Amino acid sequence: MSLASAITTAQTIFSNTGKQTAVVSQNIANVGNADYSRRLAMMGVDTDGQPFLKLQRAQNDALFKQTISSISDNAGQSRLLFGLQQIQSAFGGADYPTAPLTYMTSFRDSLQTFSQSSGGITEARSAIAGARDVANALNAASTVLDQVKATTDKEIGEQVGQLNEYLAEFEKVNNTVVGMLANGKDASDALDKRDSLLKSIAGIVGISTTMRQSMDTVIYTSDGSVLFETSARKVELAGKDGSSSPPFHVEIDNEELKPGTGGNTSSQGTLAALFQLRDDIAPVMQTQLDEIARGLIVAFRETDQTLPEENREPGLPGLFIDSMNPDMPASGTISAGLAGRIKVNALIDANPMLLRDGGFNNTNGSTNYTYNTSNLAGFNNRLNDLYDQMGAVQAFDANADIGETGTVMSYASNSIGWIEQLRKAATSADETKGAMLAQMQQTLSNETGVSLDEELSLMLDLEQSYKASAKLMTTVDEMLKSLLDMVR
Repeated sequence: MSLASAITTAQTIFSNTGKQTAVVSQNIANVGNADYSRRLAMMGVDTDGQPFLKLQRAQNDALFKQTISSISDNAGQSRLLFGLQQIQSAFGGADYPTAPLTYMTSFRDSLQTFSQSSGGITEARSAIAGARDVANALNAASTVLDQVKATTDKEIGEQVGQLNEYLAEFEKVNNTVVGMLANGKDASDALDKRDSLLKSIAGIVGISTTMRQSMDTVIYTSDGSVLFETSARKVELAGKDGSSSPPFHVEIDNEELKPGTGGNTSSQGTLAALFQLRDDIAPVMQTQLDEIARGLIVAFRETDQTLPEENREPGLPGLFIDSMNPDMPASGTISAGLAGRIKVNALIDANPMLLRDGGFNNTNGSTNYTYNTSNLAGFNNRLNDLYDQMGAVQAFDANADIGETGTVMSYASNSIGWIEQLRKAATSADETKGAMLAQMQQTLSNETGVSLDEELSLMLDLEQSYKASAKLMTTVDEMLKSLLDMVR
């Protein structure tokens, strides 16, 4: 090797080592950054036999696509579970201590106690307080469901706005990637940014991607609608003016986004889960509460005691009433929003014994609706009948999804079972999908992420390469010095 070639070799090694060191330093600086893919400085030889350094970005398209899918699944499941936990909170959380069923059970027990001491004013007031607890529990649960629907409405609007922002930014980054690669430039940072945006988009709506030859990316939703192709597609709230039912929905490229189904939800991304909560779970839960409220009004109705028994039904509301409607609700049919309107008849405040004797609907001095016509202090027939009515079979609307017949007590129990079954299924699925996402992220990180141990080991190798180059330069320097001394 001539001295000139030795110097050239040393300079090349210095240059390449410096570039490799910069790459390793960048990698080390991004340890733990989930949106960063490891850079690889690869040595090669060109057609003239000259060594060169080529920068590559670690990637695994198959693993990345699986990770994107897991992000969508987990985001949808987690949002559904959060919504179910909100609904569960309406009933006091675990074990449902403030559920209507809990207060109904206590109220029924107080009725029995009152019937055993039917002349006791203290027992009467205790039973009335229990009735108010039942009505308040239904009111509170209905309010929570209204809040859940309002929250999801607001979040849907925010998510649509965020999704449009992500798509607009994705368009810019995608164009940058295509342009830089077309001009032979390193697009690693832009590719990292694009992948990061894909993860963010996947958290909102389920997606799949296709890569074109120019590295241009096309995005589809999980149901096949085009979300991005060269430019972002329109994502909008349709029916926001109240012209549709439900109030509004999301359209992507003029295709309606479908809500998820089931506790182990089919929702991919948070949007589908939000619509599942708003348009499926919360309304069904509301109808169940409304049917419980209707069942209570029916159980505590009064009938005209002067009529033949076969002509007495359906009667009129007694202890429990609809604050917006004095009539009896239709049998076996949902009265929308009744759980939020049910209350204890205010006439009971002035005369607690109306619970024992009846007569809420007496007018103009009549006693048609009085059961204790002899005003007996020990009269308990009406109280025993009310106790039995809470255990009597009624007809319920099938749209509430928990049966068409049953007692008001069993119906309230079935309602708790319905939401609890959904919550348990959602919890189990959330754990599974969360574990799957964690595993996919770890696998992807192992393939494309930065390992500090590997980078530090590579840094030591580069240090040795630098030392060897420095030694070569020192040797050449000494040889040149000896040569000059000989000439002198």
